[in-house]
Amino acid sequence: MAVSVSGQRVTFTPPPGAVGLIGDMTDWRKRDPLPVVAGTPIELTLPRGAWVEYAWVDAAGEAFADPDNDRRSLNPWWPYPRAAEVGVYARHPLWLGEDAARRGTAHRLSWPGGVFSGTRRAIVYTPHGHDPATPTPVYYVQDGVAFYRTGRLGEVMDRAVERGQASGAVLVFVEPGDRNEEYYVNDRYLDFLTGEVFPRVEGVHVTPSVRGLWGASLGGLTSLYLGSAHPNLFARVASHSGAFIARPGAAGADGVIDTTTAGEWLRERLSSAPPSHLKTSLDTGTLEWLTGPNRRMAALFADHGLEHQYREYPSGHNWVTWREALPEALLYLQGR
Repeated sequence: MAVSVSGQRVTFTPPPGAVGLIGDMTDWRKRDPLPVVAGTPIELTLPRGAWVEYAWVDAAGEAFADPDNDRRSLNPWWPYPRAAEVGVYARHPLWLGEDAARRGTAHRLSWPGGVFSGTRRAIVYTPHGHDPATPTPVYYVQDGVAFYRTGRLGEVMDRAVERGQASGAVLVFVEPGDRNEEYYVNDRYLDFLTGEVFPRVEGVHVTPSVRGLWGASLGGLTSLYLGSAHPNLFARVASHSGAFIARPGAAGADGVIDTTTAGEWLRERLSSAPPSHLKTSLDTGTLEWLTGPNRRMAALFADHGLEHQYREYPSGHNWVTWREALPEALLYLQGR
């Protein structure tokens, strides 16, 4: 048996060739693998209701999928993660039941990049019955294709609107080129949004009543960074597992950005200039290295009495966590 669960005890039985275990419990490669000793199973205590992703590591340090577990997860980055469920991982009611009968419309845009090189793409998702001349909230969503296809943010909005739980908004799913460069506290990303994306969306597909930014991980970082700094442009932010361990210019000699030891620069900045203009939804998984920074960011919002919500999910830095978090973020920002 590859993995077995008894209460909160999870037993991972190593297959031949496995010398270590990685996954949410090790922040994948950010910590050393849990060693396999003489083929002995590894036992961990995990939260009830948790969804945990893992993989095995061989003697050469290469990760590989558990051959005895075919349960895959919503992990678009690597082919080897497998999943274990500690009891039942709760699903939000908006994901249950029938799809919405009245669905929005996707408008696909592409253009040659100016601020950043290469062809740029976005999907503008307008709610059912939308009138571009009617003032409507608009959210610019980072990692657009992932939020559109994997997260299914447009679908959950359609469900919430049809069930009378939320009002519709225009969702602009903006696809990055080099997300590390664009999202890591880079003011040029604002130039890209205002100079290239806004003109192709606003006045064409929507008359904004209010603008928001939405993202996960580095996308959550840049959403809160830009949203907090520009009250004339943005009034709402949704951040899932925001990569709040970041500092301008914090990169190694090889150009790799630092999201582990750079310090919590944005929180320090906001502590002296609280973003009182924002309505903010923050959430994180409890099985990831960004749990602490997100808790501390939420505490800052609470200490300053800022309009916000903060939620946690018993899972890791992945799309299982974020897709489950989308309904509550939407309901907080757009709920009736």
